[in-house]
Amino acid sequence: MPLFVIERNFAEQLDMSPDEVNELEDINADEGVSWLFSFLSADKHRTYCLYEAPSPDAIIAAAARAGIPADAVIEVSRITADTFR
Repeated sequence: MPLFVIERNFAEQLDMSPDEVNELEDINADEGVSWLFSFLSADKHRTYCLYEAPSPDAIIAAAARAGIPADAVIEVSRITADTFR
């Protein structure tokens, strides 16, 4: 499945409850999207999230349903040091 990095810019500081996380995961599952992990900026206004998804459109649809931004959706490849060994 393709990998995507999503940049999200939040007007308010990001703070999610366990119920909101569960709701987000349910919406993602409906769209065939899987949230792998995120990095949160020090000011808690931006996240950089790694997702598996069939397409950028699936990520955008899930974000719209969840009411969260998806300011940039970039397809990426996984590269590690072992890739070059």
